[in-house]
Amino acid sequence: MNNETYVGVDKDVDGGFTHIGRIIMDAWAFELLPETETCAGWTASQIQLLYERVDAAWDRYGHLPSRLEEPYRSRHQRIYAAAMARARQEGWDPELGEDD
Repeated sequence: MNNETYVGVDKDVDGGFTHIGRIIMDAWAFELLPETETCAGWTASQIQLLYERVDAAWDRYGHLPSRLEEPYRSRHQRIYAAAMARARQEGWDPELGEDD
């Protein structure tokens, strides 16, 4: 995120596998946002409000994907599988680095 707005999950580093990118993907999975919404141009306060909504949705499932009910489970799996494939094509390495 630059000084004022977010670049969008489709333009974020690591194929979108950042803290903000995962919030957006989770919002898609919980149908809090349409999957076409990348959040490009969103301010930090807008991202914070989305985070709070996503966090509340996860609370019902103990923040564990394995506890998700359908259709959330299949949507989450589909969104994350597609994102991982795209990120790997862009050179993302899922191994944690020394700074992670």
